[in-house]
Amino acid sequence: MRFGTLPLTEAEGAFLAHSLRTGGLTLKKGSVLNANDIEALRKEGITEVIAAKLEPSDVSEDDAAARIAAATAGTAIDARAPFTGRVNLFAAKAGLLQLDVQRIDQLNRVDEAITIATLPPFADVQAGQMVATVKIIPFAVDEWRLQQVLAAVDDGRDRLLSVRPYQSFAVHLIQTELPSVKPSMLNKTVGVTASRLNRLGGRLVAESRSPHEVAALASKIKAAQGDLLLIAGASAITDRQDVLPAAIEAAGGEILHFGMPVDPGNLLLLGRLCGRPVLGLPGCARSPKLNGFDWVLQRLFAGLEVTSDDIMGMGVGGLLTEIESRPQPRNRPPDKERKGALKRTVAALVLAAGRSTRMGQENKLLVDIDGKPMVNHAIDAMLNSKVDHVVVVIGHEAEAVREVIGERAVTIAYNPAFAEGLSTSLAAGIDALPTNVDGVLVGLGDMPRLGPGDIDRLVAAFDPSEGRAICVPTVNGKRGNPVLFSNEFLDEIRGIEGDVGARHLIGAHHDRVFEVEMGNDAALIDVDTKDALRALSS
Repeated sequence: MRFGTLPLTEAEGAFLAHSLRTGGLTLKKGSVLNANDIEALRKEGITEVIAAKLEPSDVSEDDAAARIAAATAGTAIDARAPFTGRVNLFAAKAGLLQLDVQRIDQLNRVDEAITIATLPPFADVQAGQMVATVKIIPFAVDEWRLQQVLAAVDDGRDRLLSVRPYQSFAVHLIQTELPSVKPSMLNKTVGVTASRLNRLGGRLVAESRSPHEVAALASKIKAAQGDLLLIAGASAITDRQDVLPAAIEAAGGEILHFGMPVDPGNLLLLGRLCGRPVLGLPGCARSPKLNGFDWVLQRLFAGLEVTSDDIMGMGVGGLLTEIESRPQPRNRPPDKERKGALKRTVAALVLAAGRSTRMGQENKLLVDIDGKPMVNHAIDAMLNSKVDHVVVVIGHEAEAVREVIGERAVTIAYNPAFAEGLSTSLAAGIDALPTNVDGVLVGLGDMPRLGPGDIDRLVAAFDPSEGRAICVPTVNGKRGNPVLFSNEFLDEIRGIEGDVGARHLIGAHHDRVFEVEMGNDAALIDVDTKDALRALSS
């Protein structure tokens, strides 16, 4: 191909390299100049143009793109008509995109003028979705180069691109139960699972429930019907000897793999029973958000065998927790951005309304500790951590407490009923929270040794979709404060009465609790008495 400045006497049949507008004449980039165009340009006083003129051995961009696309497209792939050197390829059916990555890389390395771009391997695609595009960069390519590309593409093996359509599997869901598991959560899981299966063309044909015990669950597994068996445990699987894997083996099945390098989805279990796949679900499968369970489910519905090696190869690209642009719809608006990363929104409550009766006449929150009032140690730890918003609840000696807080960037919530007990401060704090918080860290104003790093450990562990909905700090196994609660518990906390806090929720929802071992004893140190104050200062 000859490219550059051409005299008009040699420009007929050439491709105009740039749009040209002069007088009443307009010619678009890529126009093939004909005799009338040449004459019109001459009348405008133009004697030369920048253009590309094909040699006899050249293939035009559209023809080259169409030939490559035709050789590339495999099962359930539709290639559209070429335009400006481009052919877009679309999925003809819903399914899983399969690529020959090695040969696609080889194609893209033959010549810089010839390119193909695709979605990632194993992308979940819907009918009519674009999966790849072939683009010829210049106006033409040499036939010899094109033949090199076609030889790399069409070498007798399967086509480079294909879609494995999803099959209509019948699925049986078994859920185990514990006294702490609410029926509403189990019912929600049924709905979420049915929607997930329907999107892949599957059907939830049965749902049954079993006590969270090996013998009872094994009996349900033996009786299960369908092409695929899903088991959602009331408690997360923590070991190959746990209830779910033990029950699968007791029913005559085998465990193929436990765990996966995908987050969320780490605690997935892959098994087999009588030739049927059996999946022990991670806690995040109760949510419609994309997780590792979806990746395994998609491959099974596409008729692909999933092996232990397949699962262990999912780590690259497997960090799904912070990625909002994944194909599975999410049930809430995008999380706010903080410090350059997408994350869950966590607010902190600092309870500072109490009367300090065990300290005598002195308000412990105003006592000087290392140069500043005790309450400000707790507040500053929250402000310097990764929580997004801090609410301080005041009541007893409210004006004095408000004064020492000063201009700190917190929301002050006044609790007029502080004398009625801790529960009233919790309610006042919750009412002052910003909307759409994902979690609330309930802290005490009398914990001066707590630092930002301690709080950040709790925030980092917090993930309701993985079963970490209540994060409790521990020191050598002993539980302390503050405690981080998912927003799903806010109504329960608001409904507490009397001089009690929210710690009883930890026992009531033990399957949703995650203990975070701390690196120091700050989570156990609160100052309620003068003896405790003296011990702190010694």
